[in-house]
Amino acid sequence: MSEMHPPAPARVPNVLSIAGSDPCGGAGIQADLATFAALRCHGMSAITALTAQNTQGVAAIHGVPPEFVARQIDVIFADIEVAAVKLGMLATAETVAMVADRLAAHRPPFVVLDPVLAASSGASLAGAGVAEAIVRHLFPLATLVTPNLAEAAALTGKEVEADHAAMREAAQALRTRGARAVLVKGGHGAGPTSDDLLLDGDACRVLSAPRVTTRNTHGTGCTLASAIAAHLAHGHDLAEAITAAKAYLSGALAASSALRVGHGAGPLNHFYDLWASKHPARAPDQD
Repeated sequence: MSEMHPPAPARVPNVLSIAGSDPCGGAGIQADLATFAALRCHGMSAITALTAQNTQGVAAIHGVPPEFVARQIDVIFADIEVAAVKLGMLATAETVAMVADRLAAHRPPFVVLDPVLAASSGASLAGAGVAEAIVRHLFPLATLVTPNLAEAAALTGKEVEADHAAMREAAQALRTRGARAVLVKGGHGAGPTSDDLLLDGDACRVLSAPRVTTRNTHGTGCTLASAIAAHLAHGHDLAEAITAAKAYLSGALAASSALRVGHGAGPLNHFYDLWASKHPARAPDQD
């Protein structure tokens, strides 16, 4: 009788984040790598900027020279098969152009662009000309662009309200400017649900999730974009990837109260599912 072998484990895709570093672990590269790991991807990073920040705000930014950002990207692609790329904070127009040049050369299968222009606290994370550079250089390369309401306004030059008609108008304007597919995020709106609007070609749909009430919202945009990239790397189509990513984000927000990180907007609980299954909550001590 031939020896029976267990089936080979499913291959783990490699996903690259090109973004800034957040030393308190809530957003940027740190949130991206946590998300990739939670969703069974091997995470990699090319750092575009160092930030001095915590849950209460951004104190300083130190940009990485664009040539060194390019070098980080090139050595990854020279050695490793990259299934998807997530773009976050790029800091300067020069870095945007350099990243676009390297992505055009390497042609990863999927690029999810989170057009980060400001932190959750409102602090600017982008220099002069970054918004226009993103439109010019990165829109043609992106599988999906994921602006929140403020970012959509900055990219279109027009205020965007948290209603479906305005969000669709903004998405159409961004498609006119070169984006292939746009997810306008309504998380900063009000109401019982968090509604995002996806415009992919001529197809438009609203994706809703129950709104989670929590102060731990640091890195929500980074996490959602990274989760979409991870699910694309696993072979989901775009709508499936976004739906699964929103479900993951909702779970990470709902479980964030288990964390005690800082005195401001704390991070999400990226490993909520794994930690809950491996370490069930202990019952309170009885007197």
